[in-house]
Amino acid sequence: MFEKVNSKVVKVDVGRAGGVVARSGAMLFYTGQVAFAPHQIPGAGQGMGGGGLMRMAGQMMAGEHERTMLAQGNGVVHYGFAGLEVHVVQMQPGAVLRAEASRLLAQSAGLQASVVSVASSGGGGGGGGLMGALRGAAAGVATGAGMFTTQLSGQGSAVLLAHGGFLELQVGGPNPIVVDPQAFVAAYGNVATELKSAMSWRDAVGRGAGEAMQLHCHGQGVVYVQASEEKL
Repeated sequence: MFEKVNSKVVKVDVGRAGGVVARSGAMLFYTGQVAFAPHQIPGAGQGMGGGGLMRMAGQMMAGEHERTMLAQGNGVVHYGFAGLEVHVVQMQPGAVLRAEASRLLAQSAGLQASVVSVASSGGGGGGGGLMGALRGAAAGVATGAGMFTTQLSGQGSAVLLAHGGFLELQVGGPNPIVVDPQAFVAAYGNVATELKSAMSWRDAVGRGAGEAMQLHCHGQGVVYVQASEEKL
């Protein structure tokens, strides 16, 4: 569906794709008859029911979501963002893509999307509820990385963004792939991710994010890492 024009731009036939969801401001130009409307990923920006802690988690979830636009019609749209590198992921049946919201450029509108906690998410699994959300919040403060991540599944494709290019790390050996949370872009396949402290909280105060927290990735699939710790 998405086709790379160069290392920083993709194009897509919106009609053949059945619609495209992309982050606001990513559309560069288009030809044909295409209409754009605001779009919201299910679960993003929606308050959680219950008490104060649930509401707090819901508010943090809303803050992690990037504004998106839905493109529909018949035409070809070119997308890019801030001169960042792009990478197209073709979704396979049963596979799950979990990407930092700020590192997701666009996706097929037909993909099932939700927002889950990055603190502890299993391959194809959910986000860990309230405690997972609060763990994600604490880890996000410590690392400077996102607290929540966008989860995609179904048939279609998605486009990732990164500073300085992508590294594709195969996950599947006896040992996990350990990633700096700020360099993490996405995990694809049946990959579980878990944030772990690399030192005590007392030692972590005032130190760099990557030294304090690490993202352990295990299972079967691919982890995408950018060649930079710069946030998008």
